[in-house]
Amino acid sequence: MAASHASTAAAFLAAYDSQLRTDAEVAGALSVTPLGPLCLATFDGGRGFVTYADLGGAGAARIADWVDLALAHFRADPRVDAVEWKTRAHDAAPGLHSALLEQGFVPDDPESIMIGAATDLVADVTLPPGVQLRRITAPADVRAVSAMQDIAFGGEVSAVRAEDLLRRLECRDGTELWAAEHQGSFVSAGRLEPVAGTDFAGIWGGATLAAWRGRGIYRALTAERARSALRLGKTLIHSDSTGYSRPILERYGLLKVSTITPYNWTREA
Repeated sequence: MAASHASTAAAFLAAYDSQLRTDAEVAGALSVTPLGPLCLATFDGGRGFVTYADLGGAGAARIADWVDLALAHFRADPRVDAVEWKTRAHDAAPGLHSALLEQGFVPDDPESIMIGAATDLVADVTLPPGVQLRRITAPADVRAVSAMQDIAFGGEVSAVRAEDLLRRLECRDGTELWAAEHQGSFVSAGRLEPVAGTDFAGIWGGATLAAWRGRGIYRALTAERARSALRLGKTLIHSDSTGYSRPILERYGLLKVSTITPYNWTREA
């Protein structure tokens, strides 16, 4: 059983590396500049982003040079206020952590890369009385769902996040927003983001109000998004998960295949 589990995780990781890195990550960028094996992408909203398929066996000195040059590239662009450098635990990247710290990047908490077969996430779940699932498209409903998610995550309701979500849904890249509703109020929600040209769809933004947790609602939403992914021809589901959500997704059938640590740099005023 353990060997089968390990071989499945290895196959998932190979699919992740071959399908979800570089091109899939920078789709929609305003510009993408190559630097050795790196992709330096600039997105709307002043966000810079660095990713790569692998570092080609480079040593610490070469990697430190790439970090210097990448940051210089973004510093020279007045549109860019912040840069995220995405690292993976399974990459060979000697000296990268130290080089990023040296240039003022700050690491976030690590997140688990979770992958599973979409068919394994499909399940029939009995919802609490009066709770219904539906896909959300109307702007007023999108804003209401965004506000619910802000509250569920313990933050302030943000009109900026709501408008960002609306733009994401309006750009017709296949992103879907699904929610659970009870007596006209939203109590749980999450997105499905199919990745063009791959076998993957991502599940993101899962949030449930505290009073409704532990009642099968998020499990039902995950199953519904998996069904939608299968209808779109996507056979694999992926998500980057915190320590809180990882056990939930593991119970649903996803496997941890590696770890991501984002490093962030912010331009001083």
